[in-house]
Amino acid sequence: MRLSILLVGFCLFAAGCSDIGKILKSSDYDMKLKRANQYYDAKKWDKAQLIYEDVMPIIKGSPEYEQAYYRWAYCHYNQRDYLNAENLFKGFFENFPNSPKAEEAEFMRAFCFYKQSPKPELDQTPTGKAIGLLQAYINTHPGSPRLKEASDMIDALRIKLEIKDYRSAELYYNMGFYKAAATAFTELLNAYPDSPQGDEYKLMVVKSWYKYAENSYEYRQSERFERVLNECADFVDRFPDSKLTSDVSRYKSLTENNLKNIKNEQAKATTQR
Repeated sequence: MRLSILLVGFCLFAAGCSDIGKILKSSDYDMKLKRANQYYDAKKWDKAQLIYEDVMPIIKGSPEYEQAYYRWAYCHYNQRDYLNAENLFKGFFENFPNSPKAEEAEFMRAFCFYKQSPKPELDQTPTGKAIGLLQAYINTHPGSPRLKEASDMIDALRIKLEIKDYRSAELYYNMGFYKAAATAFTELLNAYPDSPQGDEYKLMVVKSWYKYAENSYEYRQSERFERVLNECADFVDRFPDSKLTSDVSRYKSLTENNLKNIKNEQAKATTQR
């Protein structure tokens, strides 16, 4: 029974391929375009795409060219081929700037980059490109009904960039590169000043500078512990209602004790001389 089903499936697949082959070999481009549209309407994107690609150079400049180009782009999009879909949507609104579908194509180009945005740990070049294109769309189409969708996508993409930057800063800290971690967490806070995790990032700045001072040569510890106190004071100014204030207070006390011990040791050394 299973073998019969497989044979039937193979026969149908072979028949479909044979049908496409016959269409592509034909010199009747009106028939080809008609069949491409039929496949498109039936959501057989792969078959429609092959025929559109074949007829596009021939029908260029004809009344049918705009709709065929539009559908060609969506064939790629509906097959999750976002790289080629992006390029075709770009080509559509450049070739047909006055088309009623031009704005949609511009949005879809940005959306294709959004769909290409990878996991936070990977290269985020498509993410940055998507943010730029979505923002440009918002700026140039202030009355579009897609503005909220575009804005929501930008927020989601920025969260992804924030996660990536956080993990990079956290990696510096976990590897013991405390000065680099302090700098990275500071840059993270500056890049995302409205982040709900802002006080967490600032606490990591405090902890990183504390660890850096603690592991420094003795003659450099005093100035570096002073830096920790400055960061603690800045935390309180920026996040007066934070639940992490007690953690910062603990690092402040530890830092003050370290500075006190350093001064005592310096005083002893001066007396012994």
